[in-house]
Amino acid sequence: MRTYDFSPLWRSTIGFDRLFDLAEAAHRAGEDNYPPYNIERLGDDRYQISLAVAGFSPDEIAVTAEQNVVTIEGNKSEKAEREFLYRGISTRSFKRQFNLADYVQVRSAAFDNGLLKIELVREIPEAMKPRRIAINGAPAGNVQQIEAKAA
Repeated sequence: MRTYDFSPLWRSTIGFDRLFDLAEAAHRAGEDNYPPYNIERLGDDRYQISLAVAGFSPDEIAVTAEQNVVTIEGNKSEKAEREFLYRGISTRSFKRQFNLADYVQVRSAAFDNGLLKIELVREIPEAMKPRRIAINGAPAGNVQQIEAKAA
């Protein structure tokens, strides 16, 4: 198992705490691969997470979004005693978390043919988008003179 020592970076960087936490979380998350999932880019600012949750019903799965993390939890409740000769479909409880970039929001979640599909969209607030800034400094009279000369 490979480990990384971030202490030299801690000494010389400021404000990158979240990045280092994400790197450590990604390293730990590689150990558990249940349930299997896909992450797709549907467009420039649209994404979809699909989890294979065969054997679970929608009421046994909870999707929670808070700040920059979406958490999916599944808890299977055994309703009837069954005797399995072979059990290949896992129904164990799980908790899977996905870290989201800034301004990425969960739009919807749907259950379709054993797949839980979570739609994500990046919505950058207007205040954060680039905008053109007017340059001040030329007196108003000079602007009129320049426009008259150009005509």
